[in-house]
Amino acid sequence: MTDMKILALSLAALLPCLAAGTDPDQGRTMGNPTAPMLFELYSDFTCPACKNLHENVLPAIVVDYVNTGKAYLVFREFPLNIPAHVYSRPAAALAVAAARIGKYQAVSDALFRSQQVWSVSGKVWETVAAVLTPEEQKKVQALAKDPAVLADVQRDVDRGTKAALNQTPTLMITYKLKQQPWAQFADYSLFRGYIDALLKK
Repeated sequence: MTDMKILALSLAALLPCLAAGTDPDQGRTMGNPTAPMLFELYSDFTCPACKNLHENVLPAIVVDYVNTGKAYLVFREFPLNIPAHVYSRPAAALAVAAARIGKYQAVSDALFRSQQVWSVSGKVWETVAAVLTPEEQKKVQALAKDPAVLADVQRDVDRGTKAALNQTPTLMITYKLKQQPWAQFADYSLFRGYIDALLKK
Protein backbone atom coordinates (compact mmCIF):
# COMPACT_ATOMS: atom_id res chain seq x y z
CA MET A 1 0.00 0.00 0.00
CA THR A 2 1.40 3.38 -0.95
CA ASP A 3 2.00 6.17 1.55
CA MET A 4 -0.67 8.20 -0.21
CA LYS A 5 -3.28 5.45 0.25
CA ILE A 6 -2.38 5.07 3.92
CA LEU A 7 -2.72 8.82 4.39
CA ALA A 8 -6.09 8.83 2.60
CA LEU A 9 -7.40 5.95 4.73
CA SER A 10 -6.14 7.60 7.92
CA LEU A 11 -7.90 10.86 7.03
CA ALA A 12 -11.11 9.01 6.16
CA ALA A 13 -11.07 7.29 9.55
CA LEU A 14 -10.46 10.60 11.32
CA LEU A 15 -13.23 12.58 9.58
CA PRO A 16 -16.15 11.41 11.79
CA CYS A 17 -14.12 12.22 14.91
CA LEU A 18 -13.17 15.64 13.60
CA ALA A 19 -16.76 16.40 12.63
CA ALA A 20 -18.08 15.32 16.02
CA GLY A 21 -15.51 17.40 17.86
CA THR A 22 -15.95 20.61 15.93
CA ASP A 23 -19.74 20.94 15.65
CA PRO A 24 -20.69 23.68 18.14
CA ASP A 25 -24.39 22.88 17.69
CA GLN A 26 -23.99 19.16 18.37
CA GLY A 27 -27.06 17.85 20.16
CA ARG A 28 -28.73 21.28 20.28
CA THR A 29 -30.90 21.07 17.19
CA MET A 30 -34.35 19.85 16.22
CA GLY A 31 -35.80 19.10 12.82
CA ASN A 32 -34.49 18.82 9.29
CA PRO A 33 -31.34 20.84 8.46
CA THR A 34 -32.62 21.28 4.90
CA ALA A 35 -35.88 22.94 6.04
CA PRO A 36 -36.57 26.23 4.23
CA MET A 37 -36.47 28.28 7.43
CA LEU A 38 -33.90 28.45 10.23
CA PHE A 39 -34.90 29.28 13.80
CA GLU A 40 -32.08 30.13 16.23
CA LEU A 41 -33.42 30.45 19.75
CA TYR A 42 -31.25 32.60 22.03
CA SER A 43 -32.11 32.15 25.68
CA ASP A 44 -30.78 32.38 29.22
CA PHE A 45 -31.63 29.65 31.73
CA THR A 46 -32.13 32.25 34.49
CA CYS A 47 -34.56 34.36 32.43
CA PRO A 48 -38.25 34.02 33.49
CA ALA A 49 -39.46 34.96 30.00
CA CYS A 50 -37.24 32.19 28.55
CA LYS A 51 -38.79 29.72 30.99
CA ASN A 52 -42.26 30.78 29.85
CA LEU A 53 -41.31 30.42 26.19
CA HIS A 54 -39.69 27.03 26.76
CA GLU A 55 -42.66 25.60 28.62
CA ASN A 56 -45.64 27.30 26.99
CA VAL A 57 -44.76 28.49 23.47
CA LEU A 58 -41.89 26.34 22.20
CA PRO A 59 -43.99 23.13 22.10
CA ALA A 60 -46.39 24.85 19.65
CA ILE A 61 -43.47 26.13 17.51
CA VAL A 62 -42.07 22.59 17.36
CA VAL A 63 -45.43 21.08 16.39
CA ASP A 64 -46.31 23.76 13.82
CA TYR A 65 -42.94 24.35 12.16
CA VAL A 66 -40.20 21.93 13.22
CA ASN A 67 -42.12 18.65 13.07
CA THR A 68 -43.72 19.67 9.77
CA GLY A 69 -40.34 20.26 8.11
CA LYS A 70 -40.86 24.00 7.69
CA ALA A 71 -38.12 25.09 10.11
CA TYR A 72 -34.86 23.81 11.55
CA LEU A 73 -34.39 24.80 15.19
CA VAL A 74 -31.01 25.51 16.79
CA PHE A 75 -30.73 26.32 20.50
CA ARG A 76 -28.24 29.09 21.29
CA GLU A 77 -26.92 30.05 24.72
CA PHE A 78 -27.10 33.72 25.62
CA PRO A 79 -26.34 33.98 29.37
CA LEU A 80 -26.79 37.61 30.36
CA ASN A 81 -23.83 39.16 32.15
CA ILE A 82 -25.77 40.80 34.99
CA PRO A 83 -25.60 40.23 38.77
CA ALA A 84 -29.03 38.58 38.96
CA HIS A 85 -27.90 35.99 36.40
CA VAL A 86 -24.66 34.95 38.07
CA TYR A 87 -25.40 31.23 37.51
CA SER A 88 -26.51 31.56 33.89
CA ARG A 89 -23.15 30.77 32.32
CA PRO A 90 -22.47 27.66 34.44
CA ALA A 91 -25.99 26.46 33.53
CA ALA A 92 -25.28 27.09 29.84
CA ALA A 93 -21.98 25.18 30.04
CA LEU A 94 -23.69 22.20 31.65
CA ALA A 95 -26.45 22.23 29.05
CA VAL A 96 -23.95 22.34 26.16
CA ALA A 97 -21.95 19.56 27.84
CA ALA A 98 -25.15 17.50 28.16
CA ALA A 99 -25.83 18.09 24.47
CA ARG A 100 -22.61 16.24 23.66
CA ILE A 101 -24.14 13.06 25.13
CA GLY A 102 -27.63 13.62 23.72
CA LYS A 103 -29.17 15.03 26.91
CA TYR A 104 -29.68 18.70 26.01
CA GLN A 105 -33.49 18.62 26.12
CA ALA A 106 -33.64 16.74 29.42
CA VAL A 107 -31.20 19.17 31.05
CA SER A 108 -32.90 22.24 29.56
CA ASP A 109 -36.27 21.04 30.82
CA ALA A 110 -34.84 20.49 34.32
CA LEU A 111 -33.10 23.88 34.43
CA PHE A 112 -36.19 25.79 33.36
CA ARG A 113 -38.50 23.73 35.59
CA SER A 114 -36.40 24.43 38.72
CA GLN A 115 -35.24 27.91 37.68
CA GLN A 116 -36.50 29.66 40.83
CA VAL A 117 -34.52 27.26 43.04
CA TRP A 118 -31.04 26.96 41.50
CA SER A 119 -30.92 30.57 40.23
CA VAL A 120 -31.02 31.64 43.89
CA SER A 121 -29.19 28.78 45.63
CA GLY A 122 -26.55 28.26 42.95
CA LYS A 123 -27.19 24.50 42.97
CA VAL A 124 -27.03 24.25 39.20
CA TRP A 125 -25.19 20.93 39.15
CA GLU A 126 -27.64 19.28 41.55
CA THR A 127 -30.49 20.25 39.22
CA VAL A 128 -28.71 18.84 36.17
CA ALA A 129 -27.47 15.69 37.92
CA ALA A 130 -31.02 14.75 38.89
CA VAL A 131 -31.90 13.92 35.26
CA LEU A 132 -28.68 12.03 34.46
CA THR A 133 -27.45 8.54 35.27
CA PRO A 134 -24.24 8.29 37.36
CA GLU A 135 -22.27 7.51 34.19
CA GLU A 136 -23.79 10.49 32.36
CA GLN A 137 -23.04 12.71 35.36
CA LYS A 138 -19.31 11.91 35.12
CA LYS A 139 -19.27 12.66 31.39
CA VAL A 140 -21.16 15.95 31.72
CA GLN A 141 -19.04 17.16 34.65
CA ALA A 142 -15.87 16.52 32.64
CA LEU A 143 -17.27 18.07 29.45
CA ALA A 144 -18.52 21.19 31.26
CA LYS A 145 -14.88 22.06 32.03
CA ASP A 146 -13.70 21.28 28.49
CA PRO A 147 -12.38 24.45 26.79
CA ALA A 148 -14.21 23.41 23.59
CA VAL A 149 -17.57 23.38 25.38
CA LEU A 150 -16.88 26.73 27.06
CA ALA A 151 -15.86 28.08 23.64
CA ASP A 152 -19.19 26.90 22.19
CA VAL A 153 -21.08 28.92 24.82
CA GLN A 154 -18.94 32.00 24.08
CA ARG A 155 -19.43 31.48 20.34
CA ASP A 156 -23.20 31.67 20.84
CA VAL A 157 -22.83 34.81 22.97
CA ASP A 158 -20.60 36.43 20.35
CA ARG A 159 -23.01 35.47 17.59
CA GLY A 160 -25.95 37.00 19.47
CA THR A 161 -23.98 40.13 20.29
CA LYS A 162 -22.99 40.53 16.65
CA ALA A 163 -26.67 40.23 15.70
CA ALA A 164 -27.40 43.07 18.18
CA LEU A 165 -29.64 40.97 20.44
CA ASN A 166 -30.88 43.08 23.31
CA GLN A 167 -33.18 40.69 25.16
CA THR A 168 -33.92 37.07 25.85
CA PRO A 169 -35.61 35.08 24.56
CA THR A 170 -35.05 36.07 20.96
CA LEU A 171 -35.75 33.86 17.98
CA MET A 172 -33.55 34.71 15.01
CA ILE A 173 -35.47 33.78 11.87
CA THR A 174 -33.57 33.18 8.64
CA TYR A 175 -35.53 32.71 5.43
CA LYS A 176 -34.25 33.13 1.89
CA LEU A 177 -30.98 34.58 3.24
CA LYS A 178 -32.81 37.32 5.18
CA GLN A 179 -32.55 37.46 8.98
CA GLN A 180 -35.16 38.86 11.32
CA PRO A 181 -35.26 38.73 15.14
CA TRP A 182 -38.55 38.01 16.92
CA ALA A 183 -38.89 38.60 20.65
CA GLN A 184 -42.65 39.05 21.24
CA PHE A 185 -44.24 35.78 22.29
CA ALA A 186 -47.18 37.00 24.40
CA ASP A 187 -49.54 36.34 21.49
CA TYR A 188 -48.57 33.18 19.61
CA SER A 189 -51.09 33.90 16.85
CA LEU A 190 -49.07 37.00 15.86
CA PHE A 191 -45.91 34.94 15.54
CA ARG A 192 -47.71 32.23 13.59
CA GLY A 193 -49.25 34.79 11.25
CA TYR A 194 -45.85 36.36 10.60
CA ILE A 195 -44.14 33.02 9.90
CA ASP A 196 -46.98 31.73 7.70
CA ALA A 197 -46.89 34.95 5.65
CA LEU A 198 -43.11 34.66 5.25
CA LEU A 199 -43.34 31.07 4.06
CA LYS A 200 -45.77 32.11 1.31
CA LYS A 201 -43.27 34.56 -0.18
